[in-house]
Amino acid sequence: MPIIEDYEKLRDILKNSRTVAVVGISPDEYRPSYFVSEVVKRYGFKMYFINPEHEGEEILGEKVLGSLKDVPEKIDILDVFRRPEAVFALAEEAREQGFETFWLQPGTENEEVIEALDREGRNVVPGLCIKTCCQLLLRS
Repeated sequence: MPIIEDYEKLRDILKNSRTVAVVGISPDEYRPSYFVSEVVKRYGFKMYFINPEHEGEEILGEKVLGSLKDVPEKIDILDVFRRPEAVFALAEEAREQGFETFWLQPGTENEEVIEALDREGRNVVPGLCIKTCCQLLLRS
């Protein structure tokens, strides 16, 4: 049951997570990675933004890192905003760094990666928006 689609499990993941690493952040406020991260940050998560093209820049008040290896603490949720073909390499890097939940935003799903992470017993959330899940499941 590592592929998480049950709302109670999603709520538990969100409530018990502290850090979110967003891979593929954009400084463009009209891109999903920006406005999704803006909302998720409001829920009190410590956010790490990863995009080698914008390394060293500041987005939403956070310095952008060049890779997952630059994240200085445990990653609870790895939130993916990359094309499906780029997700395989990202999963490899994530395994090396460590993470609790691999969250694939809508349109980023890579079935091969989902199946591999599932076989490894890792938490995978495919095709759900973390912003929407926070709004629906973390209401007081």
